[in-house]
Amino acid sequence: QVQLVDSGGGLVQAGGSLRLSCTVSTSIFSINTMGWYRQAPRSQREMVASITSDGSAYYADSVKGRFTISTINAKNTTYLQMTNLKPDDTAVYYCNADLYRTQTVRGNYWGQGTQVTVSS
Repeated sequence: QVQLVDSGGGLVQAGGSLRLSCTVSTSIFSINTMGWYRQAPRSQREMVASITSDGSAYYADSVKGRFTISTINAKNTTYLQMTNLKPDDTAVYYCNADLYRTQTVRGNYWGQGTQVTVSS
């Protein structure tokens, strides 16, 4: 029922930039938080950044100062602006949303993932 669409990945050189986007494309009641996780080969899932509906942002130490997550806009979209990318940023990036489908039904949902590859 609830769909998240994430996109914007690609191949870039070290030091380059990418902007990822995530949209909750189905009708929902309200969003609590949206965020980004990444999964690198032979690694556990890692939370990268998240933002609450009132604009409070969190970043993993590994990306502080380089990545910026946007506030959630009226189209239920958030962006992750990634700058000064490093090879260690290479991973599949997944969007996540904690939301209320209705006034009483809360759920956690994932996008399909988008590949980010950073070459040296």
